[in-house]
Amino acid sequence: MTTPDFDTTIPATASPEVEFVSQINWNTSREIDTAPPARGLDRAYVREYAKALEEGDFDYTLVPYFSSSPESFVLAAAIGAVTERIKPVVALRPNHTFPLVAAQKLATLDQLTQGRAVLHLISGGNDAEQRKQGDYEPKDRRYARTSEYIDLLRAAWTEKAPFSHDGEFYRFDDFGPGFPTYSGEPIPISIGGESDAAYDVGSSKADWFAFNSGASLAQTRLDFARVAQIASAAGRPTPRFWVTFRPVVASTPEKAWETAHDYAAKLSLSSQAFAKAFGLDLTKADPATITPEAVGQRRAREYAAASERVDRATWFGFTRATGGFGAASAGLVGTPETVAAAIVDYIDAGASVVSIKGYDTLNDVRTYGQEVLPLVRQELAHRKATGRRSDLQARHLGYADPAVVFAADRAAQSVAV
Repeated sequence: MTTPDFDTTIPATASPEVEFVSQINWNTSREIDTAPPARGLDRAYVREYAKALEEGDFDYTLVPYFSSSPESFVLAAAIGAVTERIKPVVALRPNHTFPLVAAQKLATLDQLTQGRAVLHLISGGNDAEQRKQGDYEPKDRRYARTSEYIDLLRAAWTEKAPFSHDGEFYRFDDFGPGFPTYSGEPIPISIGGESDAAYDVGSSKADWFAFNSGASLAQTRLDFARVAQIASAAGRPTPRFWVTFRPVVASTPEKAWETAHDYAAKLSLSSQAFAKAFGLDLTKADPATITPEAVGQRRAREYAAASERVDRATWFGFTRATGGFGAASAGLVGTPETVAAAIVDYIDAGASVVSIKGYDTLNDVRTYGQEVLPLVRQELAHRKATGRRSDLQARHLGYADPAVVFAADRAAQSVAV
């Protein structure tokens, strides 16, 4: 039975739809393994993982990029070849691919996958990692470069006559027309980050704005509003809001929490391995004493220091274990129903793209696809059919105080982005 304190009115900020993302894995290594990660690409495993994502009804898979990863365009093309529906989100750093070449590669991928390509631009949050591939630009300059990069990508996809450019970062003569995308329209572009520069460029130029730290609902609403305000001032539509979590799901809350704490302990033990990707030597310094360069990671650490648990199921134990380095997103811990309700909370705040990746990688993909995604989509179908929220969020409160949850929910009803 729905508690009388729960208002079934759909919030004005709520997204009527949601699409799900989960990052591809190219071998069986997991962050919770204490053994050094495998460096190679397992072709059969990539196929199995991509198929599992598609069978689990995910919409997208993020193809990540860092200096020691597989090349994202090549891997995205392979994923497209073994799937029929899932859309590869290609992570790209502007420093290593000239924009007109990137436009050509993306349009080719889009043609091969019949319109499934998406781009996620990474300006770069860590100087040491950027320098590994020859990028010595300071952070603000990297975002300025990203802004120019986006303009050139879209021009390459849409200009019908040759054009020249003489900008701050790029110069060329008489390019075009470029190779077309599948639809003839620009490919969706995502930008993430939580610095002022990231907000300015992402809000005014991107189609999606990605948040990675997993903030509380209250902070998330403020962040969404900030993006919308900057986009409006730039004369652009508000980007889609993309939020990211690391869910731990089990049949009972007790089992979920036991697993979550086990993972956090293993992440702490294995932190030396992934810290190397950020130019850190944890044999010489405690990660808690090192300040991350990326603003999103610093914010995640601040959230974790302020409170280990917030809202319905959000947990910063993973952030505490890793010192904010690596994948700093918050966990969502609980039964499938509780985690689904927590995801719907963020949809009510305005999120329309939700990224969930587990620490047990392939097994978690299957669990999410079987037990979590159907509940979220069932809730949205109910809303479409009835014009009201169901009692999912009222019945599955996780560890939250009902009075606090419903008070926050009522306050959110009057907020508009």
